[in-house]
Amino acid sequence: MRLVLNQRAIGEFSWVDFIIGVLRVIIIVLIIIGSWNTLSSGRFTLDQWISLFISGLAQGSIYALIALGYTLVYGILLMINFAHGEVFMSGAFTAVFLADAFNRSGFLNSAPLLAIPLLILFAALVSMTVAVLLERIAYRPLRNSPRLVPLITAIGASFFLQYTFRGLYGSGFKSYPTVDILRGSVSAGSINIPVSQIVVFFSALLLMLGLYWLVERTKIGKAMRAVSENKEVAALMGIDIDRIIIFTFAIGGALAGAAGVINGLYRPQGVNFYMGFIPGIKAFTAAVLGGIGNIPGAMLGGLFLGVIEAIGPNLVLSGLGIPAANQLKDVIAFTMLVLVLIFRPQGILGERLAEKKA
Repeated sequence: MRLVLNQRAIGEFSWVDFIIGVLRVIIIVLIIIGSWNTLSSGRFTLDQWISLFISGLAQGSIYALIALGYTLVYGILLMINFAHGEVFMSGAFTAVFLADAFNRSGFLNSAPLLAIPLLILFAALVSMTVAVLLERIAYRPLRNSPRLVPLITAIGASFFLQYTFRGLYGSGFKSYPTVDILRGSVSAGSINIPVSQIVVFFSALLLMLGLYWLVERTKIGKAMRAVSENKEVAALMGIDIDRIIIFTFAIGGALAGAAGVINGLYRPQGVNFYMGFIPGIKAFTAAVLGGIGNIPGAMLGGLFLGVIEAIGPNLVLSGLGIPAANQLKDVIAFTMLVLVLIFRPQGILGERLAEKKA
């Protein structure tokens, strides 16, 4: 019996699992060594770590808003909309012209509490329109096709939107004007928190809570959850599947457009036709990190990714002696995607699907 068991164990040995296991150990050891070296050296104070954490929450809340679009569409259609980053770009890029008009007229700084919501609403409407057109023109005809077909279409739609906006607005950067109300900082003990970070975080949090209420407490939200569970049964119950899918794309697009304006005001270094690619991939990483298809997971994943992106380079990479570690935020974000797929493919709040037995 022992011989048979040993032969069976040898027969089930997988080099892929072995290599992944070794990678897990190496990654954990490197993280521990880098963190220990940084913390033991005392090169950063507690106040600096807290400031990095708060900065990460602000940036992560933007990722979370974009990630919700990925997770909403996946929850309904089991499709990754890789053109969602360009939906984010469309709102941000278009609203910058309205922001300039508000700034020239003096409206932006004389009534910022009205001007900023109007900018967000305008960008949300633009991105919502783009998202709905994508669903209607590019995705709906392929709804019953193999999964690879809409995936390839989404990538093609991404490039189409990029170069359409390049043709409309040019390839140069356009910057959002500075808003006086977002300048300065608030003191909390010995820590100075930029007002912009506070506004970004709570604006995004308000939108995320609004979405959660919509999905959990309203009639159309219940219909969305029903379609997500079983389209055929939902249709038999009288739910208009096409209407729910369009509404899902519209809500995801609106959140992405709002995130575009919030990001533009928070980081006024400029927007251009290519600006949606990197944030889009990071938001996808956040959605996978939290559990793709899980709304609270996308929110948590975005915040977590933002914090890791802010703290990780200084905590781990600098401790490993990597030069210019603070410039490697994108590396940290994409490494997180690989780590999630290795350690917990279903994400933080995702559920592991049972394997089908032959």
